[in-house]
Amino acid sequence: MTLRVFLVDDHQLFLSGVRIELADEFDVVGAASEVDAAIEMIRERQPDVVLVDVHMPAGGGVRVIGEVVRTHPDIRFLAVSVSDAAADVIAAIRAGARGYVTKTIAPPELAEAIHRVADGDAVFSPRLAGFVLDAFATSPVPLGDPELDVLTARECEVLRLLARGFTYKEIAAELSISIKTVETHASAVLRKLQLSNRHELARWASERRIV
Repeated sequence: MTLRVFLVDDHQLFLSGVRIELADEFDVVGAASEVDAAIEMIRERQPDVVLVDVHMPAGGGVRVIGEVVRTHPDIRFLAVSVSDAAADVIAAIRAGARGYVTKTIAPPELAEAIHRVADGDAVFSPRLAGFVLDAFATSPVPLGDPELDVLTARECEVLRLLARGFTYKEIAAELSISIKTVETHASAVLRKLQLSNRHELARWASERRIV
């Protein structure tokens, strides 16, 4: 059966090029250049694999991955980005991506990566694989914790800073987001972890050696 692929990227030229390259081997069931539209269309069309850019407005690819995986865990995601920064890779994997490749990847290698992700493998560009292992080994937020899996990558960042005693204003400055956004993330963290206040959160995080 031909794999069904969906594309998410806010660069139309890239979208067009990838669609053409993949058309002979895959069933490209759709494409989106905006986060909200991507989430809605992916849920509606339920492709096997989604190729998603990391850096986009309105939460970017990480939001797309996190939102869809929450409701459709069987849909696989492969992040495709110009960035090879550790923070971007970790955020994408934490959100639920099965792999991360850079846009310098050759078409045959991209096709192979799609097949591997569809089969459940983890796929990384060769230059990223080594540092990904190191980054996850030293990550301040433990992986594989079922309680933490309910949080998005951004919520994990807010959690860590809250537990270290940062004020909302300091967190906003640290993460380059608004204080209102910090408040929203903080409320979500408390709700998802079923905690009542920051004191309980600090104790919870300390017990898990997150701070």
